[in-house]
Amino acid sequence: MCNEISRRANLATMFERFGQTPGLPPFEWRDGRIPNDLEGKASVRINDSSLIVRLEHGKLIGDMLPWAWKSPNGKPVFNFVSEGRDFSKSDRVLVFADGFYEFTTPERPKVKLKDKHLFELVGAPWFWVAGIVRDDAFTLLTARPGPDLEPYHDRQIVILPTARGADWLNLSLPANALLQPLEAGALKVTTLRRNGVSVRDPLLL
Repeated sequence: MCNEISRRANLATMFERFGQTPGLPPFEWRDGRIPNDLEGKASVRINDSSLIVRLEHGKLIGDMLPWAWKSPNGKPVFNFVSEGRDFSKSDRVLVFADGFYEFTTPERPKVKLKDKHLFELVGAPWFWVAGIVRDDAFTLLTARPGPDLEPYHDRQIVILPTARGADWLNLSLPANALLQPLEAGALKVTTLRRNGVSVRDPLLL
């Protein structure tokens, strides 16, 4: 399951692009509180805080929330199966990202570090991940894998192109139509680590 995403662009720069994106409402920080954590990050992991947005009064309202709430047994709920669930009363949010990582078993025996692969949306500098919030923390929704991701994992996070994000926030389309894998060729994959050896730096891509 996806337990690491990236937001390599400085968020202050990205907000300028929000206003230039067709179909995207204007953005504001909640109560005008601009957080300190705006620098780009190649790695956002469970318990790290990251940008989520809600749709309120025709505007995107931004908050920085931690990734994953605690289940009754204390384990972090960082991914949430979307199939067969009703999200009409959920606290639906969009999670900002420009990539996510999946990990596979190395070909060489005795290599402990798994191979690491970065997935990006083709033709777009960033995207939304469909999420929900509970207990002041967010989780990422998952669906069956699309053709680009199926060789790497049996599930994938639900990625929404930038202009489709509002459809999830206001459920202008049925959830089962929105929470679907992307078509073949929509994701670009770059292997960053193979057989325990780093081969690419995500900050240089």
